[in-house]
Amino acid sequence: MHEQSLMNDLMAKIEAIVKQNNAAKAVEIDVWLGALSHMSPDHFTEHFDESSPGTVAEGAKLNITLSEDINDPNAQQILLKNIEVED
Repeated sequence: MHEQSLMNDLMAKIEAIVKQNNAAKAVEIDVWLGALSHMSPDHFTEHFDESSPGTVAEGAKLNITLSEDINDPNAQQILLKNIEVED
């Protein structure tokens, strides 16, 4: 499933960033959804909520920005914009 692959990749990135910062977990995560990413904020949140239990992202506040610009060079992407971590 395409969404599961995206979530696995995202969780791996979050895990790496938390580890790089010698932190225990992510408490807030900012994500940007490209206009052509085929993900709505609700759809993304549903998959995030299914994928995060047992990870450093479990319980993190999720902030989602949905782009409407189909001409953006990242229009097909889902980008991890920022992570706030906690010890």
